[in-house]
Amino acid sequence: MSGTDLLIVIAGSVSLLLWGTRMARTGFLRAFGAELRQFVAASTKNRLRAAVTGLASASLLQSSTAAALLAASFASAGLLDVAAGLAIMLGADVGSALIAQVFTLNITGFWPALMFVGFFLHSFFYDRSPRIKQYGRITMGLAMMLLGLQMISGASGEMRESALVATVLGSLENEPLLALLIAMALTWIAHSSLAVILLVASLAASGVLAVPLALWLVLGVNAGAAIPAVMITLSEAPEARRIAIGNMIFRCTGVLLTLPFLSLLQPYIAALDPDPGRQAMNMHLAFNLGLLVVFIGFTGPVARLTGVLIPKESEDDDPGRPRYLDDTAMEVPSVALGLAARETLRMGDTVETMLRRSMEALESNNETLCAEIRAMDDQVDDLYEAIKLYMTDMTRQQLEETETRRCFEIISFTTNLENAGDAIDKNLLDAIEAKIRGAKMFSEEGMNELRDMHAYVLDTGSMAMSVFLDRDVAAARRLLERKDVSRQMELSGTESHLQRLRSGHVQSLETSAIHLDILRDLKRINSHFTSIAYPILDDAGLLRKNRLKKIKGELVEKTET
Repeated sequence: MSGTDLLIVIAGSVSLLLWGTRMARTGFLRAFGAELRQFVAASTKNRLRAAVTGLASASLLQSSTAAALLAASFASAGLLDVAAGLAIMLGADVGSALIAQVFTLNITGFWPALMFVGFFLHSFFYDRSPRIKQYGRITMGLAMMLLGLQMISGASGEMRESALVATVLGSLENEPLLALLIAMALTWIAHSSLAVILLVASLAASGVLAVPLALWLVLGVNAGAAIPAVMITLSEAPEARRIAIGNMIFRCTGVLLTLPFLSLLQPYIAALDPDPGRQAMNMHLAFNLGLLVVFIGFTGPVARLTGVLIPKESEDDDPGRPRYLDDTAMEVPSVALGLAARETLRMGDTVETMLRRSMEALESNNETLCAEIRAMDDQVDDLYEAIKLYMTDMTRQQLEETETRRCFEIISFTTNLENAGDAIDKNLLDAIEAKIRGAKMFSEEGMNELRDMHAYVLDTGSMAMSVFLDRDVAAARRLLERKDVSRQMELSGTESHLQRLRSGHVQSLETSAIHLDILRDLKRINSHFTSIAYPILDDAGLLRKNRLKKIKGELVEKTET
């Protein structure tokens, strides 16, 4: 095999190993992600329990980085303090090392059976059982990992014969620090310490890597394993970044403390198992066990140190900034959709507040209050953009049919909430300000009509939030009926207003355009609120696909449920 062919085979094998790791992790998160998050949230009462939780999480996810992001998401939400998060990370590092031990056993020959079983489960239960389908995904991911390891092992024989490989690795043996840095970089690029450590162990077992060099590379992998979580959490809350930085402090400190004694440790590692590949894996496990034992008592001090390194951001209390959207929850669609729904309800609360205070501005002739309400519309726009982008990222995931429908509901409802906010800002408030600046007064009858219409629309908004959250079909039908009621209220209000005009009522003459505009704007806002009923009723099969219905030979638009 030529050098180019050998490079292609190794690159393809490592890619298969990485993809298998990701596939297995994604399958587990989609099958058990919600339960795992609840388990982590409930298991952080003390440091030892938190460490065990981290060990279990990383073992199941086959990734200490995934466990780090899970802990970071809880820290961002205020459900986990930094010290407990650091304890979880120490356990997660051990869990990842234990999983690596499993893959060094002689089980690569099982990949065809695992691939067949996984494919059968994933294909046969694709539309029947989402969880069993994910079992198939996990099994296929494991099969790909074993196949990748088998291909690396097969290529290792060729690497031993390669003069180029011998030259490169021979030079690295004389530059151990460079080897350590290369291993760090590879781990960062791969975003998987498991994949890189398995590669190192496989090459060592085949004699391609000398044992001393392999041990240096193992330390480099462990130092580099902390980098992905640090990079991913750069835009997260300070608490999340502190956990990632604290984990890096533990790992890098451990590497620095181990380096001077590496040659002294090698005979003890060899005494456990003389096989070069096993020595690399045993060194990896021993290092992470050492981190847990040495640093479990220092999680508090290191948490305080990270608090100094990453101080709490100034409380700007920007209401337009999303509070619940968590990028680390993307791999668990059900959780991510729940977070998006929570943010949507917050957006809806803001729109309801705008509508409620607009009546206060109308009755008190308060232009300052109008300006405050307009500022709230900017907050609604910011939240809408954040939720829309979050949902767009969600659609790039492989979603179940029910998850896709919920994603559509969230996008649809937030769009209508944003439109309702715009109707308040650009239409309703314009009419109110015109009334204030013209020093005009509504008649008592006209003002009561506007109050009644406004109260009705406010109730529609509250009901819409409940329907959006519960997805109750009967409630959705009642909500949609309110669209016709608001139309009748507008017609009735218009007719009453015209009657007052015909009777020559002075106040009605002065405020006619403003009065009619406000009735129209309230009806429009009510329609935006009722929009959440459409996807829910459509999902229940209670909407006609064609909303145009023939009546006496003519086409008229008709919504039927």
